[in-house]
Amino acid sequence: MLFWVEFAVLLVAIYIGIRVGGIGLGLIGGTGVTVFTFAFGMKPGSPPIDVMLIILAVVAASATLHAAGGLVYMVQLAEKLLRKHPRNIVFLAPYCTYFLTMAVGTGHAVYMLQPIIADVAYKTGIRPERPMAASSIASQMGITASPIAAAVTSFLAMALKAGYTVSLVNILSVTIPATFIGVFMAALWSLRRGKDLDKDPEFLERMQDPLFRAQLEEGATLLDETISTRAKRSVMIFFSGVLAIVLIAMFNLAPVVDANPVSMTIIVQIIMLTTGAATMLYSRAKAAEIAASSVFRAGMVAVIAIMGIAWMSETFIDTNKKILVDNMQAMVSHYSWLFAVAMFAVSAFVKSQAATLVIMVPIGFALNIPINLLIGMIPACYAYFFFCFYPSDLSAINFDRTGTTRIGKYLLNHSFMIPGWIGVGTATVVGYLIGAFLLKI
Repeated sequence: MLFWVEFAVLLVAIYIGIRVGGIGLGLIGGTGVTVFTFAFGMKPGSPPIDVMLIILAVVAASATLHAAGGLVYMVQLAEKLLRKHPRNIVFLAPYCTYFLTMAVGTGHAVYMLQPIIADVAYKTGIRPERPMAASSIASQMGITASPIAAAVTSFLAMALKAGYTVSLVNILSVTIPATFIGVFMAALWSLRRGKDLDKDPEFLERMQDPLFRAQLEEGATLLDETISTRAKRSVMIFFSGVLAIVLIAMFNLAPVVDANPVSMTIIVQIIMLTTGAATMLYSRAKAAEIAASSVFRAGMVAVIAIMGIAWMSETFIDTNKKILVDNMQAMVSHYSWLFAVAMFAVSAFVKSQAATLVIMVPIGFALNIPINLLIGMIPACYAYFFFCFYPSDLSAINFDRTGTTRIGKYLLNHSFMIPGWIGVGTATVVGYLIGAFLLKI
């Protein structure tokens, strides 16, 4: 009975945190730890320090790139591609957002590209919902394919701490092809979704309004912004840091101290901080502008959210590990893929892939699920498109001025539901098969 009371407290805290949103998720999570400790006498779990430090370091470097103008330059390159091949936007736009996320480690970079996608689609006569929804989904799927994203580095840190001999290359060799194929399938389905604009009665009715027609003719572009040489070269500096992390992981180049190689979690932190410093000094970006960057603010919110929600979950799991393992052991021992379903369900409520992994992976370790299968199930940690309350989805709706990208009357029948299921479902199946049959650890 006590277990179910504690579980109810956990669910209530998560529900309130989701309703408050943003940094509130972390604050409410911390309150849950307080309740568990003082009201139930539970031993507080360990806050996810390594995960938080990795996020801080990566966000600092990405925000510096943003302040230096490098992120705008990258979006300009993507816009040139889209405007050069507008007929292929339903495929090109999702891959632009996917690779942008892979490059900078956060899906929040997508906001600058969304109005451009909507503008190109409309002016080409393509229903904007098609590339907009798929692009929002792809921007989040790119997280588990990024060598510097919190989700990937968090999994690596937890696996190494648990004693597994896992490398960054092991993880990316599964998540990159899995999510790449998932994005393709989501875009393929989106190719013919909905009615063409010239045959959509709702859109044609709205076009009767002169004000509606006028706002559609307003352009959205970054091509008229002048990008300095320093801003362009700051992109090279940033990617040099990312490449250094990948090469160190691939060829085991971490320095050896006291007969032990420096952990990759530390390597990611120090190289990202160094990359940010080099970018700042070369581009002459101001420290105040870095701190004011939208990327920096979003990253700090993510840190607090993960701190609170993961700490609360860790406290609950550590105290009730035996009960949880006993109840789930029989289920996953015969059908290990069901763990991916559980992870997907958790992610639908927790608006962070890193937080989902921090909550669920320790349970996976306790259940003795093979590490190669756990890696294969990583794509399932993205399900927060389900309720359509994530900022990238909401911004996609706002930037599509035609109104085709939307939340339906029944809440769940929104534009992101089916491409999300197709993309994540495909990526998880492909990842699981790669992990089961090709990944050798």
